[in-house]
Amino acid sequence: MGQQIDDTTHKATRAASAVADVLEDSVIAARRAARDGAEAATELLYKTKRRFERHPFETVAITLAAGIAAGTAIGWMLKRAKSPQRCE
Repeated sequence: MGQQIDDTTHKATRAASAVADVLEDSVIAARRAARDGAEAATELLYKTKRRFERHPFETVAITLAAGIAAGTAIGWMLKRAKSPQRCE
């Protein structure tokens, strides 16, 4: 009986160690993803600033067009959501 308890304890210790290793790897991967995301966001902001400096009118025109398109799409979806559904 004592041998069986020792084996079970050993297996439980190995399982706990494996879980701890997986958790540590997950934390490292999450930190790496957060760092990479922050770097990508910084690079995007830098590129956007450079584009605006080089092509200010084009950038404003594209932003205005995107805003109008988004506003039109949202208004259209809200109008459809509020209109009564017809069942024929």
